[in-house]
Amino acid sequence: MQIRSFQNTDRAAVIALWQACGLTRPWNDPDSDISFCVSKPESTILVGERDSKIVASVMTGHDGHRGWLYYLAVDPALQKAGHGRAMVQAAEAWLTARGVPKVMLMVRPENTQVRAFYDALGYAEEPRVIFSRRLDGK
Repeated sequence: MQIRSFQNTDRAAVIALWQACGLTRPWNDPDSDISFCVSKPESTILVGERDSKIVASVMTGHDGHRGWLYYLAVDPALQKAGHGRAMVQAAEAWLTARGVPKVMLMVRPENTQVRAFYDALGYAEEPRVIFSRRLDGK
């Protein structure tokens, strides 16, 4: 798998991958999420390609203090082959190159498979309460 930066021509394939992996939610429009991400220098999307097909992705960005991972996806037929690990490492390298000292992500509590994946990569669960408020009226 080759990892590279997202190009706008990847948009439909990346959205289809996110949908195939169950990452999209009705209140989060993936097309808008992509547009917002790629319009900012503090964020990017990396894609993994195999045989000219996008098979993996990760969105990453930072707030100047913490980095974040979003939309880590690997084609379901290719999971458990190291592609997810490679995408996380690429996102971590992108953040490290920008001097970001810490990376975080959110996983739904019931998603035990993904929690185990990040645990195996050396990520630790941190006791935090997350507050949020919608600003878009949704």
